[in-house]
Amino acid sequence: MILEESPDSEGGGDDGFLLQPVDGSSVRKGCNPLVQTQRSRLQSYRARINQQINKEMRMRTGAENLFRATTNHRVKETVALELSYVNSNLQLLKEELEELNSSVDVYQNESEDISVPMIPLGLKETKELDLATPLREMISEHYGEDSTSYEVEIKKLMDLRQAIRTPSRNEAGLDLLMEYYNHLYFLDIRFFSPSRNLGVFFHWYDSLTGVPSYQRTLAFEKGSVLFNIGALYTQIGARQDRGTRSGIDCAIEAFQRAAGAFNYLKENFSNAPSLDMSVASLLMLVRLMTAQVQECVFEQLTLSGTPREPLSQMRLAQEAAQVEDVYSLVYQTMVQPPVRDYVPFSWTTMVNVKAKHFRGLSHYYAAIALCDGPPVADSEIPKYEKAFLQFHITVPEGPSLPVLLQDSEERRKLAKAHLRKAMMNHEEALRLHAVCRILRKMDLLQEVVSLAHRRSLAKYSEIDHEDDFFETAEAPEVHPKTHQKPEIKTPNFSQVKVTDIFHRLGPLSVFSAKNQWRLKGPIHLTRGEGGFGFTLRGDSPVLIAAVIPGGRAEAAGLKEGDYIVSVNGEPCKWGKHSEVVALLTGVGEEGVDIGVVTPQREEPLGLGDKKMTTLSSVGLLRSDKENGGQSVTLPGPFLGWNKKAKRGQGLKRLQPFSPSADNTPASC
Repeated sequence: MILEESPDSEGGGDDGFLLQPVDGSSVRKGCNPLVQTQRSRLQSYRARINQQINKEMRMRTGAENLFRATTNHRVKETVALELSYVNSNLQLLKEELEELNSSVDVYQNESEDISVPMIPLGLKETKELDLATPLREMISEHYGEDSTSYEVEIKKLMDLRQAIRTPSRNEAGLDLLMEYYNHLYFLDIRFFSPSRNLGVFFHWYDSLTGVPSYQRTLAFEKGSVLFNIGALYTQIGARQDRGTRSGIDCAIEAFQRAAGAFNYLKENFSNAPSLDMSVASLLMLVRLMTAQVQECVFEQLTLSGTPREPLSQMRLAQEAAQVEDVYSLVYQTMVQPPVRDYVPFSWTTMVNVKAKHFRGLSHYYAAIALCDGPPVADSEIPKYEKAFLQFHITVPEGPSLPVLLQDSEERRKLAKAHLRKAMMNHEEALRLHAVCRILRKMDLLQEVVSLAHRRSLAKYSEIDHEDDFFETAEAPEVHPKTHQKPEIKTPNFSQVKVTDIFHRLGPLSVFSAKNQWRLKGPIHLTRGEGGFGFTLRGDSPVLIAAVIPGGRAEAAGLKEGDYIVSVNGEPCKWGKHSEVVALLTGVGEEGVDIGVVTPQREEPLGLGDKKMTTLSSVGLLRSDKENGGQSVTLPGPFLGWNKKAKRGQGLKRLQPFSPSADNTPASC
């Protein structure tokens, strides 16, 4: 990620979804919520359900409190009746949300090619948030500046926060979410102190259950935005046209990025307040995304049709077995508590259907490799023996491998056993599909499985002989193997360049929420025989390295370690050493007015403050990998609910109240 404190540049750009206002009030905007696309209607419906769930849960909480508090038997009966009514409403709303989460067909590509639907996630919804008032108070009280002069910056931040509620379902929407996520880094350092609470609650709704959660810590905001980045990647991956190679490549990249976002959350967040961001849920989502990547890898191999060469058909069979293996793992994760209590039943069923379907495909392609190829020549027997030794999990019953390779009748018998298993698995997939009410509405999935079943049945009828009186042996399972393992890719935050919106407050090394100082001045100084009587050092801001005893500076109350923030009313928090020296040496006999800040020692945290900071985003440094491989050393955290490292630990290399050795001291 490219993060800058300098005020020279801003991110932004015009396209169909991101708008750059002329007045510069906001960098990006989201989709127009009034534009009624299928996905926007779905998300609006999700927001309404979330609000209704929130209302019903507040009613239930109030009724439960009244039930526990009252001793009147008649009141208890009335409240119990009301509770049963509220719980019924909540159950109905939960079923509505589950059906909404199961509307995967809305996110699929509309091409005419028949492909298996993918599972995308809906975005987490959030309430509108008023940060303006607490930010104004922080600017006035902590930074000692006129908060009205920062209205443009506050509005820019609020507009950006509003825009992330409706991101477009493409790369532009990802850039929007990543830009806001990057800005939260600066916001955390500027305004969120371990010793002071802004009194702001961040409200987000669970993507799977609709239950509202809220916390004061900015880490919850960061985690929710990162979750939406992963969810948006799933929607982008699901909408790709997987009938083309470029579409499959884009889908693979999107699902790998989604897995990376969820895995990053899982590894760096703990004690999440919502179920969709719990470790168990994130693990399930990571496995689901990698399984969908593996499915796309299999589809790459089948773009040009079924190969005729037996070794290529065996490779397809093993790829299908690999897809079945990862989907079976996802299914086992989904049926384990607590995930099974809130994952949509249609998701669990679809994953199981896919596992059975791809197991059937593995047996089908194994049968094709056995019965469609010509007898193996003597010179090629070693190569085929090596391939077949790694093909089955267990050794098939019957003759030895060299005999099997050269005897077409023995190969036909084994192929027939594989086809029987293929048909059984496809029939089981169709049965599971029919059990789920929501999946019954998904004709495309049923069509794909039915087509595979008819193809296996046709091949079985083709190689079946009327005089086959032998009992077909049990075909062993195909050994899973893939030529391309899924990668878990962390989202590339470096693609979005951001600038600190509140850079006018000064360099982060000094002017941050964790640092305390006292503003002095303007202090009027006149030049004496030895000058002003102090020595300067450092850049942005310039530090008073030494005060000459008996000089004009000492008499005016300046101290060693003070930072110069203005000269004759001109701000110089970002001033270079040479620039500040030039301003001071250029004054005449009338003297100069200097504004300085004096650092103050931080007060130790009380017990209550320590408890509060356990849910703050602390202690996680940016790695080179997350910064796109660039050697950018960044202080401060992006993630972590309860990391144990201290806030600002990353600022050790820029001690805010000690002189820098980069500049030669200049006497003034």
